[in-house]
Amino acid sequence: MQKQQQLVRNICLIAVVTAVTIVCAQIAIPLPGGVPFTLQTFAIALTGALLGPKYGVVAVLVYIALGAVGLPVFQNWTGGLHIIVGPTGGFIMSFPLMALCAGFGAQKNKRPHLAIGLGTGVMINLTAGMLWFWFIMSTTLQAAFMAVIAPFFLVEVAKMVAVFLIAPPVRRAVYR
Repeated sequence: MQKQQQLVRNICLIAVVTAVTIVCAQIAIPLPGGVPFTLQTFAIALTGALLGPKYGVVAVLVYIALGAVGLPVFQNWTGGLHIIVGPTGGFIMSFPLMALCAGFGAQKNKRPHLAIGLGTGVMINLTAGMLWFWFIMSTTLQAAFMAVIAPFFLVEVAKMVAVFLIAPPVRRAVYR
């Protein structure tokens, strides 16, 4: 019975963090470079840090699958494959890796591991976002960097600091 209860709890947690990610995606501020500021990456990192690598990735894949089939889960209540393969799709495609890194970092319950996992995850996310933007928009790497990384780097660091502070106590409360 214990294993069945854990499975039910994990399914419920996946549903909750997926809903949180959908809400965070709607908190969007458009920027001139074409890439909006959202709280999606905060939610993705938090998902991995709370659920660990396995269930964190599953939750992110559920989120992406919902958007891929057209449900309005991405920023500004959009959905569909055209969003995933559009100019900001590199961010979305790297979300599972971001959650995986955060999840591995949180798994040991040690702050330095979590910091490394969050830092690695956000760097993968920003790099994938920039490279995809560069590819899709047929621009220079410098222009892609200025549109995708320069305006977001410090904000992303602040989001990861917030996850670093929030995730451990929430994780302890959820898994006690």
